[in-house]
Amino acid sequence: MKILVAEDDHYIREGLKALLEREGYQVMLAADGEEALEFFKSQKPDFMLLDIMMPLMDGYSVCREVRKLDRDVPVIFLSAKAEEIDRVVGLELGADDYIAKPFGTSEVIARIRTITRRCLGNENKFDDNEFTLGDLTILPSELRALRNGQYIELSLRDVKILQLLFRNRGKVIDRDTISNTCWGHDYLPSSRTLDQHISKLRKRIEIDPQNPKIINTVHGVGYRYDK
Repeated sequence: MKILVAEDDHYIREGLKALLEREGYQVMLAADGEEALEFFKSQKPDFMLLDIMMPLMDGYSVCREVRKLDRDVPVIFLSAKAEEIDRVVGLELGADDYIAKPFGTSEVIARIRTITRRCLGNENKFDDNEFTLGDLTILPSELRALRNGQYIELSLRDVKILQLLFRNRGKVIDRDTISNTCWGHDYLPSSRTLDQHISKLRKRIEIDPQNPKIINTVHGVGYRYDK
């Protein structure tokens, strides 16, 4: 899923890029409103994070133009403005949500996951069929897993990794395949990045992370799910 982040503050922009890429999204960056609108027209992102106070064209104006072209693409406004009237204006323009600065990373991810679930329900390219790995049921369209009536939150990248294991159950998946499928051909995570991600995922989905039953390490090669 492609997300366009339009934000004139360099540090916030790059921070959001790093955060969203860790979650498994493809990220495009724009430093002003005009650039954001051009990116939207040429790249057709699936999701937009729009700062309100930007040079050349503010976020409200960008949203207004975007809604003339696409009534459904999700839009979240980011702004230091916290007055109720500003929120009302943004929502009346067709935004899906509004996050006031300063914001925490957990808040941003939670809001984006909520919107992403809605997007995945309309995204034909995304395989949203549920599947099971041992006693764990994966619900791709909800970005969650279910075990014994308890939900486990997953990122888009987590779902991609688990889908890859499920489709190749009983087979070893090498690191390059995991990287290309779950990070993308243009992104080259180190083996440490991959291992760290798998370690964090195990802590959430394995009953005993030290004795995994779902994501098994094949030393020197990659990972495998034994059906």
